[in-house]
Amino acid sequence: MLGSGGGGRFYWNRNDESIEKVKGIVVLFVWVSIDESQLSNYVNLYSSLGWNSLVCVADFLNPFFPERATSLAFSLLNELVEDLRSRPRPLVLAAFSGGSKACMYKVFQIIEGACEAQLNLDDSRLVMNCISGQIYDSSPVDFTGDLGARFALHPTVLKMPGSARLASLVAKGVTSSLDALFLTSFRSQRAEYWQTLHSSVSLGAPFLILCSENDDLAPYPIIYKFARRLQDLGGHVRLVKWRGSTHIGHYQHCPIQYRAAVSKLLEHALSVFSQKSRKLGERTGMEGMHGELSDLICDLQNAAVDSNQSLRRVALGPNDHFFLPSSAEYQTSNSTDSSGSLQDEPKERSTQSSSPPPSISAHSVLGQVLFDACVPKNIEGWDIKFSGSLNGQPFASASKRSPLNAMKRIRRSRL
Repeated sequence: MLGSGGGGRFYWNRNDESIEKVKGIVVLFVWVSIDESQLSNYVNLYSSLGWNSLVCVADFLNPFFPERATSLAFSLLNELVEDLRSRPRPLVLAAFSGGSKACMYKVFQIIEGACEAQLNLDDSRLVMNCISGQIYDSSPVDFTGDLGARFALHPTVLKMPGSARLASLVAKGVTSSLDALFLTSFRSQRAEYWQTLHSSVSLGAPFLILCSENDDLAPYPIIYKFARRLQDLGGHVRLVKWRGSTHIGHYQHCPIQYRAAVSKLLEHALSVFSQKSRKLGERTGMEGMHGELSDLICDLQNAAVDSNQSLRRVALGPNDHFFLPSSAEYQTSNSTDSSGSLQDEPKERSTQSSSPPPSISAHSVLGQVLFDACVPKNIEGWDIKFSGSLNGQPFASASKRSPLNAMKRIRRSRL
């Protein structure tokens, strides 16, 4: 499948194995410094290890026009999201030469929300959770003012099919003009470029950096400094260095060692993806449990409010009354000797029951005052239970340690 953006094109190279056996996806970011024959060697390498490849070929002008790199990165991410939605799998980003500047760093900015072109939040999280490894082959290339001229004159470019020295001289003139034209913006773009690559440590993916002391386009001191910076930021970095290989020539120079290093990184990426998936599942479960607890708390609060309101409606009906003992009865009960016989108690009860107890209407002034004084306005947290009946109607008894009972006895004694 072939796709395109405003600054290049991309296409799939899918493994012949079934979808279930495919381990993941490697996204290759390439620029003009690599030809099709070299590119096919890397695609075949990843395919032999059980990985699909999504190749992104950036245009030559992308490093000079960041909006072109943004357009290509946005189209590429939409293609990736469409594939990852059906089946999330490990994602490894591999930058070759200037591919990190021509498109790759814009991918990081888009998914981190630091770019004018943005995916929706769910799609960005999906891509970030799937990124499980990063590979830099002869990369990253430092973005300096003479970038275009150095690539136009480099032997790797001169050996590309269809190129000639005259074309190289023309390219040198054009790129030198571009370098001079955009010299004022190079400094800010360069700082943004390196800061974005450094911030990718937060994705939690391991790094594999492949370089050579004989590479004049991606000098070893710059690559080493980049690796140390990633390590200082907490990244897991493996740096593999050769002495005799050229720019984008490491695989051809040492195929066995190169394959072993890539294979180890891909295995590590599988482990990282598994850990990310497990943490994501635990986080999702905790969020679901938090939602259930919130609903339960809301239900309990509503129930407490309903109970409070129902008790506030006590004695509001026309037939409801408060029954209180008379002052004489209260004094008689207090003057009784504590050593008195319990046999006299039934007689007293029968005498008291012969005359109806005095009653106070709930709608009278005194009844309203007693209601406001004795009925609590906030009963949340009380242990309420129905333990008996009064005049054939059940009444509620509440137990709570409070000075309210003592105040009731004082008011009753005054009455």
